[in-house]
Amino acid sequence: MFGGNDSRLAALGVLGQSVWLDSISREMLRSGELERYVEAGISGVTSNPTIFAKAILSGDSYDAQIDELVAHDADVDEIYTAVVTRDIRRACDVMAPTHRRSGGLDGFVSVEVSPELAHEAEATVAEARDWVKRVDRPNLLIKIPATRAGLSAIEAAIAEGISVNVTLIFSLERYLAVIDAYMSGLERFREAGGNPAAVNSVASFFVSRFDTEVDKRLDAIGTPQAGALAGRTAVANARVAYLEFLRAFSSDRWFRLRRHGANVQKPLWASTSTKNPAYSDTLYIDTLVAPETVNTLPESAIAAYQDHGPDSPEVLGINQMADGVMVLEDLETVGVDYHDVAAKLERDGVSSFAASFREMVDDIERKRALSAASGK
Repeated sequence: MFGGNDSRLAALGVLGQSVWLDSISREMLRSGELERYVEAGISGVTSNPTIFAKAILSGDSYDAQIDELVAHDADVDEIYTAVVTRDIRRACDVMAPTHRRSGGLDGFVSVEVSPELAHEAEATVAEARDWVKRVDRPNLLIKIPATRAGLSAIEAAIAEGISVNVTLIFSLERYLAVIDAYMSGLERFREAGGNPAAVNSVASFFVSRFDTEVDKRLDAIGTPQAGALAGRTAVANARVAYLEFLRAFSSDRWFRLRRHGANVQKPLWASTSTKNPAYSDTLYIDTLVAPETVNTLPESAIAAYQDHGPDSPEVLGINQMADGVMVLEDLETVGVDYHDVAAKLERDGVSSFAASFREMVDDIERKRALSAASGK
C-alpha cells in the first residue's frame, strides 16, 4: 500500500491535487501508520463522528485514557472532547511538516462540530471556537455542515479567522452559497483588521452518495434514457462544481480579496469510495483529478488506487466539465428532481452523522460506567 517515489498518490500531488486520508484512530497514530501514509503522498486527514465512532468502538485503544478520566470524575462530554482532542492534536503534529512545506496551504486535519448542532448557527460557531482553543494547532480545520443554518455559521467563523472545512455539500446551488459565505467572511475579517492569508477553507462536495440516490430513481423510471445515466451523475455533479469553482475564483470580487493575500477555498471530493460493486473501485478518483482540489480517501480506496490506479491520470478539462453540464440537464429531462435528491441527501447525511455521534457518546458512557464499577 505504501509507496515512495512510485506512489500513485504522490503522482496526484504533482498534478496539483491533494490527497487526504478519510480516517483516524489511536492505533494508527501509535503505530506510525499515519507517518507511512504521509510518505506515500497523503497530505491531510479528515475525521467525522462516524470515523471516531468506528475507532472507539473497534477495540481497547481508548480504554486507558477513559479509565484515567473517570478516575478524575470526568463526565461523558469531557471524556469525548479529551479523547478526540488527543487524536486530533497528534494528527496535526504528524502533518505539521507538510503544512510548513506547503506554506500553510496543505497538511490540515479536520475535526467536526457536533452534528446535533447542524441547524443551530450560534452554537456551531461557539463550538468551533472551543475546538480551536482546545486543539491549538495552526493546521486545524473545523468541519461545519452546509445546512442553511450552517451557511451563517461558516461566514461567522471565517469572519473570526477560523479555518473551516465545509461539509455535506450536495447541490450546486448550495455550493455557490458556500463560496459566497466564505468570501463574505473573508471580507468581514479583513474589514476588522484581520489578515485573510491566515485563513484557509475547503468545500467538501459529497460524491458517491449522489450516484447511490440517483441510480435508485433512474432504475424506478426504467427507460433506456434513464438507464444510460446510471453511474454518471455523481461525477457530473462534481465536475460542474469544479467549473463553478473556476468561475467564482476568477471573479472581480475574488481578485479584490486575493490582493490582500486570501487563499482559494479548494473543492474537496468527499464520499469517494465506490458504493456500487458494478462500478470501478477507483471511479471517483480517476475522474476527478484537478489542480487546486482535494480528494479524501478511506483506506480501502487508497489501497485500490495504489494497486491499480492509472499511471498517467487524466486531468479534468473543459470538455469533461461540459459533459457534466449535459448529464445534469439529461437527468432533469428523464424526470429526476435534482433539488429533491440534494435535499434528501443532506437530511440523510445530517441524520447519519448525528446517529454515529450518539452511538459514540453512548459507548463512551458504557466504558465510563464499566471503569467506574471496576474501581479503576
